[in-house]
Amino acid sequence: MSLFKFCPHCSAPLIETTVQSELRSVCSKQCGFIHYDNPTPVVAAVVEHDGMVVLAHNRAWPPAMKSFYGLITGFLERAESPSQCALREVGEELGLHATTATLIGVYPFVQMNQVIIAYHVPADGTITLNEELDDIRHVPLHECKVWPAGTGFALRDWLRSKGLEPPELEIRGTPKSE
Repeated sequence: MSLFKFCPHCSAPLIETTVQSELRSVCSKQCGFIHYDNPTPVVAAVVEHDGMVVLAHNRAWPPAMKSFYGLITGFLERAESPSQCALREVGEELGLHATTATLIGVYPFVQMNQVIIAYHVPADGTITLNEELDDIRHVPLHECKVWPAGTGFALRDWLRSKGLEPPELEIRGTPKSE
């Protein structure tokens, strides 16, 4: 279950046992450590630039995702608010200037054990990709397609707030949501 094999407190091996009706990894020497495997908070930005949505391709994505473009995302840092994270990621990954981030919603991304906190971020400037991204696309709002997971739900909800009903991408191996 856990990616951890040893207790981070005392180095004893972890064992699986039931804690409060849930299977958890715990310290075998009973030092008190319980690994809850809580989801990681990730912030996503629906970046609006020149009246279009910016979708990006991450160079670290596997070859099976070579044609997939997604939202700008990043891990929430210590002592940073989610909205500050959205603005920071837009600046770091795209080199754009943004001053406002408006909450779209919060979405589970079970496949990656993450919770997505999504914002709309209008941004200005010239796009300059950082080392994480290898390509972007400017997509007119009425041409955006959404995907049936995590950040795709955020883009869908934002487009709906604009009066648009976006079609869903057909991703091989992924059932269409109803």
